[in-house]
Amino acid sequence: MRGTVERYGKGWRYRVELPRAETGRRRYSTKAGFDTEGDARRALNRVLVDIDDGVHVDRNDITVGEYLDEWLDRAEIDLRATTMVGYRRSAGLISGEIGRVRLQRLTPMAVEKAYVRLIDEGRARKTVRNVHGVLRRALGDAERLGLVNRNAAAAAKAPSDVKAERPTWTPEELSSFLRSAVDDPLYAAMVLFATTGLRRGEVCGLRWDNVDLETSELFVVQTRTTAGPVVIDGTTKTPKSRRRVSLDKATIGVLRAHKTKQTKARLELGSVWVGVGHAFTLDDGRPLHPDQLSKTFRRLADRGDLPRIRLHDLRHTYATLGLRAGVHPKVMSERLGHATVGVTLDLYSHVAPALDRDAAEEVASLLNYASDDQSSARDL
Repeated sequence: MRGTVERYGKGWRYRVELPRAETGRRRYSTKAGFDTEGDARRALNRVLVDIDDGVHVDRNDITVGEYLDEWLDRAEIDLRATTMVGYRRSAGLISGEIGRVRLQRLTPMAVEKAYVRLIDEGRARKTVRNVHGVLRRALGDAERLGLVNRNAAAAAKAPSDVKAERPTWTPEELSSFLRSAVDDPLYAAMVLFATTGLRRGEVCGLRWDNVDLETSELFVVQTRTTAGPVVIDGTTKTPKSRRRVSLDKATIGVLRAHKTKQTKARLELGSVWVGVGHAFTLDDGRPLHPDQLSKTFRRLADRGDLPRIRLHDLRHTYATLGLRAGVHPKVMSERLGHATVGVTLDLYSHVAPALDRDAAEEVASLLNYASDDQSSARDL
């Protein structure tokens, strides 16, 4: 028997023989609830075609939530701890909406409705887009493993990304901040944020071995980041993040002074010093917790009565000021450690109109031709 259609209760059902299990045991799939014999036979025929094409998926009762739990455990082997924190957060949000739905019954419409509910609950669109990315990857693996026929998240539409201009400081505000921070133990770190656009984890993980004060450059090779309550020392996230960054003379001067003070403290403390070479440390040489940099920044900014921005917004400030000053986007992209120059231009698209206007004037200034006013004057 390959497949049959028969009466079942008040309706119809089909029963189809599946490929034998590895043990040689015969297997069958049955589905009931069809109103007519024709409906049952058409469904049977679709199953038979899937079996012949090798794409039939055996029925199972695993839920979306159960599958995501198993998938996260497998994914943890290959992903960074910081990435896993975000993945588990995203999986938890979507499981709260559709976790009880059977994986094989999940539809793109159900996924989109879950996204709408998350936004209605106050979740940021970026957060929901992150949820979409995790769900799409997880269901992609489910499809590859033969647990579902299709990836419901791939067919669903993620919430549109409403881009807002990132808050930044003016050159005057940034200068005022640095002047007010000059006596702080982490003043050199604040200067580095302002003049390089480094990420918090990159500054926190910076070691003197990766700073060359003679050639005025540093090398971003290590980070010190957080994954929930855990602090993680590791390498940069992507190859592009691993980079050389040139430093200006003033920043080099600040770093020299900071290193001199740190060396003096290390010699005074002797065996009490427990540092391992980080540029920015606690009083006894231990590396900083990344949050300490953020707290120091907030305290110094509040003391200077400046517009409230995040520490990460110093990176945006640096990029915006650099592009407006005429730094080539490719150069800025490499200094920031972006994957491509397209990422830089997309993030700072609000600067593009000014760059476009500057380009028009700069190119035109190289040419010798009559303007409308000049040609009109000759006509008179």
